Amino acid sequence: MARAPALHEIEEFPEADRLDGFAHPRATPRLYGHEPAERTLQSAFESGRMHHGWLIAGPEGIGKATLAYRFARHALAEPGERQSDSLDVGMETRAARQILALSHPGLLVIRRAYDIKAKRFPASIPVDEVRRLKTFLGRTGEDGAWRVVIVDRADELNVSAANALLKSLEEPPPRTIFLLISSAPGRLLVTLRSRVRMLDLAALEEEPLRRAVSQAFAASNEEVASAAPQPSEWERLAALSGGSVRRVLSLHAAKGLALHERIIKILDGLPQIDWGAVHTLGDELSGQAAEQRYQLFFELLMDAIARLVSVEARGQGTQAEIVRASRLIGPQRLATWAGLWERVAAEKADAEALNLDRKALILNVFSKLDAASRG
Repeated sequence: MARAPALHEIEEFPEADRLDGFAHPRATPRLYGHEPAERTLQSAFESGRMHHGWLIAGPEGIGKATLAYRFARHALAEPGERQSDSLDVGMETRAARQILALSHPGLLVIRRAYDIKAKRFPASIPVDEVRRLKTFLGRTGEDGAWRVVIVDRADELNVSAANALLKSLEEPPPRTIFLLISSAPGRLLVTLRSRVRMLDLAALEEEPLRRAVSQAFAASNEEVASAAPQPSEWERLAALSGGSVRRVLSLHAAKGLALHERIIKILDGLPQIDWGAVHTLGDELSGQAAEQRYQLFFELLMDAIARLVSVEARGQGTQAEIVRASRLIGPQRLATWAGLWERVAAEKADAEALNLDRKALILNVFSKLDAASRG
């Protein structure tokens, strides 16, 4: 099978929703595990009663963007290129090639664009990005042609950008479809949610997860593809993935299994914290070159905290998890640890928005864990 074109052949700058070494979701031909959602979109489109706005929601990395681009290919393809019973459109068609290159006149993607001068992505989608809608929607298209607007991700819109998008959703032009992608739909303006139909995607079961991961490695560059996970690693990767393809790819590419073991080892040492190990982690994850591992570290740490709280609250988990949760939390500190998750998430968001020192953030987070474990 021929490999998908490498991203550097398509676009010059990095993309916030693409993992290094792997193809972007718009280059992904197949979607696994979300057949009901595909049928919903395909049936609505074929019926002629297509709603103008859809909110594709669900956990991060499960295929939401892949579904949005699959639908865009279907809607923007020539009628004879569409399947009558699915969203499949050949990746060699003109519409698919233009969408891959982000050059199709009927497609607009609103997202966090890479800041060349700052050499980083902004913390949110600014209003100027949404204002491109005015020009896009003002163009006169061919008779009967559709237009598709993908907002990836809608929960990253700042307030001004969200309000600007709302105006277009309130008075949508004919034959225009908005696809809003969100991993946190609760953060969206209520007025935005009221203008769209919800399409809720669930985390992937193990078999579709395995197929989607295999597809991602098959379409990756030679170096990444040659280092695909071994069967002996799969069970642990799947257990930590939460049903997310992106999480499996991140875990494997960034040596996440070893990173997870280091996090658990530090937690197991509480309330006596191994500050040498914490400083080493901070040094490793503080540079810009460690961006992927830094993000993965916090995902794994946040999941570990959430898991501890869940096991203590429900009394369900492996024997090792039950012992760890009972020792660190116990009934008397359950509320403290539950609130700790939100505080860590907020401090990470603030650090990224203000471009604060990453090592200082990591040290501060473990100080909070140390204090929480002591009560």
